Amino acid sequence: MTILEAILQGLIQGFTEFLPVSSSGHLSLFQHFFGLDGEGAMQMTLVLHLGTLVAVVAAFYKKFIVLIKEALLMVKDIFTGKFKWKEMNGDRRFIMMLIVSILPLFAFYIFNDFFEMLASDDDIIVEGCAFLYTAAILFLSDRCVKGNKTEGEATVPNALTIGIFQCIALVPGISRSGSTISAGIFSGLRRESAVEYSFILGSPIILAGALLEMGDVGTAVDTIGLVPMLVGFVTAAVAGIAAIKLIKWLVAKDRFKIFAYYTFALGIAVLAIGVCEYVYDWRLII
Repeated sequence: MTILEAILQGLIQGFTEFLPVSSSGHLSLFQHFFGLDGEGAMQMTLVLHLGTLVAVVAAFYKKFIVLIKEALLMVKDIFTGKFKWKEMNGDRRFIMMLIVSILPLFAFYIFNDFFEMLASDDDIIVEGCAFLYTAAILFLSDRCVKGNKTEGEATVPNALTIGIFQCIALVPGISRSGSTISAGIFSGLRRESAVEYSFILGSPIILAGALLEMGDVGTAVDTIGLVPMLVGFVTAAVAGIAAIKLIKWLVAKDRFKIFAYYTFALGIAVLAIGVCEYVYDWRLII
């Protein structure tokens, strides 16, 4: 893998991980058109995800510090018998709702090989359909009545809704941030709170995925090269921080719907290209 390819993939991952347009879908398209499909592409995707993890921690480090302190106090209260669900403060409730949102992923984990196959194959028809799905939920969330809940006021049904939407976003081309932000809005969260909930929710998931694949790092160095890996990692982190600032501004200005138009147009284009490629290959076989 060249340095330029690593930079381009880092930029794509960094921006699209947080903008509601699907990082997996855009990376899949880039790797498809540049012939980077297969094991090396999956390994590079892991490295880039770690870069975006650094970005979200850097952007919300104050909130992370508060949540970590509150989590430690909560564990202490649980073991001393002082924990009471109905008396939780906002930060403690936020932690519990994040846990509830993560739980549905365990049920979907049995399909992990299927989702990885979709991400690494050389067919982009699935990505085209997934972009159209992303456009639909973004459009509906933009038309949804604005809620007034903060992330610390979310309920268990709200958290489960966000978690289920996140599971569906395992399909490449369906935006994880777009899905979870939209689900938060559908659940009555303020748009700013839905954004914060979405980004913080993604952090432990990215970390867990990285730890599960950590054994492949040595293979990735041999396949991709250490320098391209480092360049992609840093690029993804810097681009991710910029994307987080951009999405906060767009949400504050109520311009979230532009991503619905973008993913709709992209979905139509990708679907058309994918069908043409399929028909062309089919004719070659005949």
